[in-house]
Amino acid sequence: MTMLWPGRALMIVPTYNERENLARLVGRLRALPGDIALLIVDDASPDGTGAIADAIAACDPHVHVLHRSGKLGLGTAYRAGFHYGIEHGYEYICTMDADFSHSPESLPALLDLAASGYDLVIGSRYVSGGAVVGSPPLRKFISYAANALAHTLLGVAARDCTAGFRCYRRQVLETIDLDAIFSSGYSFLIEMAFLVERAGFRIGEVPITFVNRTEGASKINKREIYKAMYTILRLRTRSLPWERIMAAYHQRSRTRSIDQME
Repeated sequence: MTMLWPGRALMIVPTYNERENLARLVGRLRALPGDIALLIVDDASPDGTGAIADAIAACDPHVHVLHRSGKLGLGTAYRAGFHYGIEHGYEYICTMDADFSHSPESLPALLDLAASGYDLVIGSRYVSGGAVVGSPPLRKFISYAANALAHTLLGVAARDCTAGFRCYRRQVLETIDLDAIFSSGYSFLIEMAFLVERAGFRIGEVPITFVNRTEGASKINKREIYKAMYTILRLRTRSLPWERIMAAYHQRSRTRSIDQME
């Protein structure tokens, strides 16, 4: 395997109940060529994933662990990892799932393309050479629909703007106001792609084969789907005061709940 990219890279791996996968995933990532460190962001997994992460980190100084108090969402895990990567001076800051839906051996191709001048590189299912294996028809439809809406309504050129296998150059994450991003969950990925393109950065895509997870439970649920649709609508109508609208909605819901209890 020829390595073209220079510098230090950080791979952020958010985890929640991934004890079946974590040690194998870390082993394959650490076997890759180049200076690749890992940051495991664990949301207090009840299955003991956090303890496994600590045990791995105790034996490898290139593996780091960030423990959080509960299941706080994918978007906030990415944001915490981005801040960590910036603060520790990594040139490339990457993300991937912990369930082997993304092959660790594809990471060098993302890093090489980033080193060639692309600011964000996405491991894409929807460019020539990309593929999806084992996903149920409904999940495929949801993914295609979300991407189609992002292209049509937001003008995002990236073909797979819902993919979590990514490599950012540090400059991108230093330029975008990460703490102002409103989305959480998988909709965070759509908003990041939109903001990166809007800021004038260059996005490239590398074909990958996405394999639906075979161990553990999928984190995709109806709520994440609704949030993704809402994010696309919100970004399309950015002039509206969405934060105030949602705050008013949640306040009304709380008031209604109190009234029903009395």
